[in-house]
Amino acid sequence: MASGELTELEAAIDKIVCAFFTCAGREGKKNTLTINEFKELATTQLPNLMKDVVDLDEKMRTLDVNNDQELKFNEFWRLVGELAKDLKREKVGKKK
Repeated sequence: MASGELTELEAAIDKIVCAFFTCAGREGKKNTLTINEFKELATTQLPNLMKDVVDLDEKMRTLDVNNDQELKFNEFWRLVGELAKDLKREKVGKKK
């Protein structure tokens, strides 16, 4: 990694990675999210962006591409992309 102070965007990415691995280290494998870890991350770190998600179990199943009942970082990153797209749509919609 480059040395020096992180930009705002770099710091945001760092926070996402840190949040994932902080929750992932609580049970099961240290580099994947179990359903309980996923629910904790969603409710504590993403309560506003995921407020419309009714069933977190179902959301995890849709993200869990290989159906191993755990989320690897790349599977979790799909959620980040979905949430970013939702935010973008919301921001573009407000400009009209």
